[in-house]
Amino acid sequence: MNQDTAESAEQYWEERYGAEGRVWSGRPNALLVREVDGLPPGTALDLGCGEGGDAIWLAGHGWQVTAVDVSATALRRGADHAREAGVEERIRWERHDLSRSFPDGSFDLVSAQFLHSPVAVDGERETILARAAAAVAPGGVLLVVGHGGWPSWQETPPFEHHFPTNAEVLESLDLEPGRWRVELEEVVERDFPDPDGRPGHRTDNVLRVRRV
Repeated sequence: MNQDTAESAEQYWEERYGAEGRVWSGRPNALLVREVDGLPPGTALDLGCGEGGDAIWLAGHGWQVTAVDVSATALRRGADHAREAGVEERIRWERHDLSRSFPDGSFDLVSAQFLHSPVAVDGERETILARAAAAVAPGGVLLVVGHGGWPSWQETPPFEHHFPTNAEVLESLDLEPGRWRVELEEVVERDFPDPDGRPGHRTDNVLRVRRV
């Protein structure tokens, strides 16, 4: 599904977060933890941070985090959770519609975890990820994790959506040869039960590149 106005993204996600209590588990994304655990902490940019699970984990492991989302409701919840976790001083919360504005500065880690949206305009994700790459500091890492497709039990997709492969993401980034090193290109399959608890699985794409 595509919408022509950037306002639709803010409206969609505000309605999503405002329609219920906590939307996400509060736990960090497992693939973020796997790829970042062991890196020396520095500055991090968390794109599409939601209610702050990743940002809070990063802050708890010594990172100074800029956490970005289009939803003011999600950001308020994230800030509340950060105070509860005692890491509020390590996180700056910024509201951006990333198709229109982007945080200033450069970062040792730029993380885009499951940056999918049913209201994204064609080419929007590619533009955002190109800006994400430009925000990586020398020696820093861009980590892009995205779904590889719908869950195995999803017979009828709820909306039309293309899930790009790692190769497609790399091509769209158009990274300057000799300036970047691809450290990981991986497809991960994980258990993903259906809403009734019946077994299922889903694939995720993991791309990690470093500015050298």
